[in-house]
Amino acid sequence: MRKFLVVLDDSRECLNAMRFAAMRATNSGGGVTILSIIPRDEYNHWIGVAEVMRDELRERIEAHFEVFAKWMRDRQNLDPELVIREGDPLPELLALIEEDPDIGMLVMGASEDSKNPGPLLGQVTRNLGSLPIPLTIVPGHLSKEKLAEIA
Repeated sequence: MRKFLVVLDDSRECLNAMRFAAMRATNSGGGVTILSIIPRDEYNHWIGVAEVMRDELRERIEAHFEVFAKWMRDRQNLDPELVIREGDPLPELLALIEEDPDIGMLVMGASEDSKNPGPLLGQVTRNLGSLPIPLTIVPGHLSKEKLAEIA
């Protein structure tokens, strides 16, 4: 089964990427993998409480994921997979794509800010030549109706 990979973060444009990936997966008989990456510097500042901070971040990620997963189950009849990694975002993203041969497309949301589409999206587009799968960029301003129309 071909899977659409989406990166989960706190950005507004993440919502459109999730919606688009779920609709495309439903329309094509595929699945969705949701990746969340915890940068090492998120918890390394406080060596004594690093484990507690890491656990809290994971809980927050899992709660955020459940919001999207419930929508995908209820509206798209999909059961998405959550993958949480720790490290530098671009290498972790590329490693997951390499490790999971079922991932066939990366779906990312673009910020409405024309000068800064998003930090990870900027890194990915600068490295397009080494990306082993197609990339779909979903504009952050598209409505739910427009997403459904093009998915």
